Amino acid sequence: MHRWLRRAAGLGLSGCALAAVLIPGPAASGLARRVASGGEIVVGAEQEPDCADWIASCAGSSWGVFTMQEQTMPRVFDVVARGRQWVYTPSLLMAGPPVLSTDGGTQVVRYPLNPRAVWSDGAPITSTDFRYTWDQIAHGTDIFDRTGYDRIASVDDSDPHTAVVTFRTSFAGWRQLFGGVYGIYPSHLLQGRDRDNAMKDGYSWSGGPFKVQAWDKGVDVVLVPNPAYWGPRPKASKITFKFLTDTAAEFQAFQGGEINAAYPAPEPDAVRSIKAGLTDASSLVNADTGNIEGLWMNNAVFPLDSVAVRQAIAYSIDRNAIVRLLFGPLGVSGPSNSLNPPILAPYSDQHAFAGYHLDLAKVRQLMTGDGWQRVGGLWQKNGRTAQLTIVSTAADKRRELTEQVLQAQLRRAGFALTVQNRDANTLFGQILPAGSYQLGLYAGVATDLDPGLCTVFCSSNIPTAANGHSGSNYTRTSIPALDPLLQQVDTDNNDATRVQASKAADRILAAQQVALPIDPLPNIAIWSKRVSGVRGDNPVYGMFWNLSQWQLQ
Repeated sequence: MHRWLRRAAGLGLSGCALAAVLIPGPAASGLARRVASGGEIVVGAEQEPDCADWIASCAGSSWGVFTMQEQTMPRVFDVVARGRQWVYTPSLLMAGPPVLSTDGGTQVVRYPLNPRAVWSDGAPITSTDFRYTWDQIAHGTDIFDRTGYDRIASVDDSDPHTAVVTFRTSFAGWRQLFGGVYGIYPSHLLQGRDRDNAMKDGYSWSGGPFKVQAWDKGVDVVLVPNPAYWGPRPKASKITFKFLTDTAAEFQAFQGGEINAAYPAPEPDAVRSIKAGLTDASSLVNADTGNIEGLWMNNAVFPLDSVAVRQAIAYSIDRNAIVRLLFGPLGVSGPSNSLNPPILAPYSDQHAFAGYHLDLAKVRQLMTGDGWQRVGGLWQKNGRTAQLTIVSTAADKRRELTEQVLQAQLRRAGFALTVQNRDANTLFGQILPAGSYQLGLYAGVATDLDPGLCTVFCSSNIPTAANGHSGSNYTRTSIPALDPLLQQVDTDNNDATRVQASKAADRILAAQQVALPIDPLPNIAIWSKRVSGVRGDNPVYGMFWNLSQWQLQ
């Protein structure tokens, strides 16, 4: 699903490539051993979800996906490794692959459902659940993102075992629908009810391998096997996600045996610990991710409403130095040069932002050409000073270090930078949607295997009262030449022309300097050698994509 998600302190980015590298963890060899079923596994979770209504605007946390959504919500496609690529494959919900037809110019997808697929109460999962899910997303209020669903004209549920989805206009990313970070909802339990009220604080039903046994706010989420699940039963008897929002405390808990696994943000403490080696533990570092750490600019507020000023800021920053400082020990030494994540490389111009490097002469040229004068070390124009404020998530040591470097670099270039970090819920739930910021430092996290940045850069997706504040264009980007290209990426079923449009859009984003990509934000996973079944880092579902296979020896 094209949408923004936040990972610990970041946001998820729409789209992912069809070619991500699988880095298997050392414990993968343990799959060959037969270990007795059972065991209670405790996992560190660096962020607590805001809510559990996955289509609502409050559900912007990737940790909501990791802890509950991906383990309980049925979906059409799974994201799995095939050789060294990540691909879509029909899930156990399907009786066979969904069938796409474009006869007569109308796009139709038929979804044959597995007759064995049931909800945890034993009720079958039917085509009516597809129709209900579409209707809630396309026509409901307070929806995080309607992309794709708003192109559906109808869902025929006359055959309970086959959902027939007819599109109003073509949608190339149709595979991301009825899955991803939304899933499919049980119409027999929710029809006629306030869905958000029924789900936001957790729910007891499930269409996946696990059920949510309890969500103790501020403490943990506990999963137990779903006894009605028609696929392979989970091997662990219980999975507890314990909320440990401080990375240093999370590592202490891991080393002390309080938790058995963690998926920490790559903060300095985590980098040092991984580099030094962990006792009786396995780990992996993956820089070929669906992540983009960026300096996101509010294009609608002074002085960032000037292209020249945004470009001057980009030329004030030494991104190479920042990346080497943060991730050099992990072998990541170069900045990202596209606002698409690394695994979207086939659909992006990975050199689009390469021209932005530290160049103070270029800063002077751009600023003076835009009517600014340097007075007392800072740029001024019409009595106003180039005073900038940056916001990120509080208590994030890596981002605090990044902000300190940015402050020094921008000061040398004539910009003053003030840091006003806030808690994640306030930042992503209030500040960014309202546009009440200048600069934001956070990460994009891929949520599916389809390219597409329209959700986050098309002008129609700027959150406003008119669209129910459901858009994810937090940078307030509004570029007439950009919208048609990004819309083509969403709609064009010809992959070659889709690639061309996506790369052209990348170059416009760079020329207008709407935001500055910094680094690929590598993923880190660690787990005790007592835990078997961990099989690497999934670009959509994290290290938890095969959680049902995990066991505690």
